[in-house]
Amino acid sequence: MATQALDQDLENLAASARAELVREIDASGAWSADPVWREAFEAVPRHLFVPYYYIGVRGGYERRWCGDPDPERREQWLRGAYTDTPLATRVRDGELVSSSSQPSLMAEMLTELGVEDGNAVLEIGAGTGYNAALLAHRLGDDRVTTIDLDPEITESARQHLAAAGYHPAVVTGDGARGVPERAPFDRVIATCSLSSIPGAWLAQCVPGARILTPFATGLIALRVRDAGHAEGRFLRTPAFFVPLRGGTRAEPEPRDLGGLPQRARGNDRFRFLLALTRGRLDPYEAYTLWEREEQPGRERYGITVGGDRVWAWLDDPEGPYAWPLP
Repeated sequence: MATQALDQDLENLAASARAELVREIDASGAWSADPVWREAFEAVPRHLFVPYYYIGVRGGYERRWCGDPDPERREQWLRGAYTDTPLATRVRDGELVSSSSQPSLMAEMLTELGVEDGNAVLEIGAGTGYNAALLAHRLGDDRVTTIDLDPEITESARQHLAAAGYHPAVVTGDGARGVPERAPFDRVIATCSLSSIPGAWLAQCVPGARILTPFATGLIALRVRDAGHAEGRFLRTPAFFVPLRGGTRAEPEPRDLGGLPQRARGNDRFRFLLALTRGRLDPYEAYTLWEREEQPGRERYGITVGGDRVWAWLDDPEGPYAWPLP
């Protein structure tokens, strides 16, 4: 009876913590353009998707989990599951390989995805399954597909989803190749960072589809014209995600920036430009451009996929500032 009472106390705490998280996201304005997402975040219990996670401590990570024998630590785990922060969910050899994204950022991304009733959505990066559950709550299980390269991740995501009452398609494979057997898709959303735009995604989309993916510490929203063409701009929002494992690889950040002014080296907008043009524009040339153009923010940049060419640009895809992408 004592254990059952404790379990009920935790369930009550989960409900109140989830309501508080929803109020916090509400106040941020993340879903102001599509408040239907509020209902999904109210309904889907995040704690079922993070039965354990890791918090950074001196010298590494500390594990918090639902089965901790200490009641106070179990309560810490539960409260942490409903904080508006990303949660590290898989660590290997001291390196983060998977996480549950910050809920307010997830809400913003889902809103920007612009889903409509009846849309078929492909999610790249299954993670814990939480994002797929939010999509399934909105659209229905049969309209949602999520893929990840790691079979351990997909299996745990499948279990988490089932525990919460959702059963979208969970596929193990290279997300850069999409899921052709489930195509065509109206929307594609990635929860991992890329260094290029996979052509397979465009080929598996219907004309007019929308792709939203992290790219170079930002979020690019592309409108698909056809299997070989897409174009769009970055959102204002910074975004830092674990890189996609499989078909595309992030390039190393340039290290020799000592000759640049500190105000540039420590500036998020300049670091974004470096990430976007990495290996294709000298950092000192990038600094000159950045100053000349009055330190542009992410929303002034875009990406175009045109046939066999892919390029990033500032202000205008046919303008003077453009850089080829892989």
